[in-house]
Amino acid sequence: MSPGTGRTAALYISLVAVVVILALASLGAGRAPIPWLDIAPALWSREDSLAALIVQELRLPRTLLAVLVGATLGLAGAALQGLLRNPLAEPGVIGISSCAALGAVAVFYSGLSQAFPLALPLGGVTGALAAVSLLYMLAGRGESLLALVLAGVALNSLAGALTALALNLSPNPFAAYEVFFWLLGSLGDRSMEHVRLALPLMLPGWLLLLSTGRALDALTLGEDAAASLGFGIASVRNRVVLGSALSVGAAVAVSGVVGFVGLVVPHLLRPLVAHRPGALLPASALGGAVLVLAADLVVRLLEGGQELKLGVVTALVGAPFFLYLVLHYRRRML
Repeated sequence: MSPGTGRTAALYISLVAVVVILALASLGAGRAPIPWLDIAPALWSREDSLAALIVQELRLPRTLLAVLVGATLGLAGAALQGLLRNPLAEPGVIGISSCAALGAVAVFYSGLSQAFPLALPLGGVTGALAAVSLLYMLAGRGESLLALVLAGVALNSLAGALTALALNLSPNPFAAYEVFFWLLGSLGDRSMEHVRLALPLMLPGWLLLLSTGRALDALTLGEDAAASLGFGIASVRNRVVLGSALSVGAAVAVSGVVGFVGLVVPHLLRPLVAHRPGALLPASALGGAVLVLAADLVVRLLEGGQELKLGVVTALVGAPFFLYLVLHYRRRML
């Protein structure tokens, strides 16, 4: 085993350990105090005790969704940065996040969210799948990554404009208020139904993204070199786009828009895996889970009269980091 492989394995183990520690902290954090030694028994208890109800019905779904959403956003961000060979890329670049949000807003606007609770996540997933269809219509099925980015930017703008239009024309100000706060991102008041809805879509998305590791490594040598090694650019692109749509669409559907995770995490971890895109994929999935678990803990520990939204916390971390990246690359170009 080479020293680089050993360091990467050590990084994976360290990140798994941090995820476990933060997940335990997430199960123990909340307004209702539960002794730490009672959390594990409450997790497996079949009795109708208050501790079991709180841990199983409230904290466990929230913790699982934090891991799933964070892993999805980190993994998709690393895959898109490897595909586009641009460290500023993230799932929002190709319009999937904004279209998933638009799908959920359409459910709010139509009143379907009041008819049955799972209409909202289903609307988000439908929006993400519609984004993929539109991407293929606009960018074609060729190998042009530039066409893919331009089509994604156009979709992003269109979805943002339609979301703003829906909010502007909403006949019910309370519905507009509800949509606005949903768009800020949150894991509060989620149940195991949300986990069961998101996971079957996230798993195939993750498998598609992870299957591109060797191809993304080859792409660092250039498209012609990757093609000469037997990796088709169109196939890699299709797997990354479809995998991102399935997993990110499901994540947005159950959490709202949680930005900057797919941008910040891969960039922070890339030097620790010797800048290898293939090794960065699982590391970013674990790092994304760490960031969202930590951000959600901050949200819960700071809760007062007005709830702080998860997307606001990640934006407060990610926006300054994005500005740092812009200034860093600008200095390198001068």
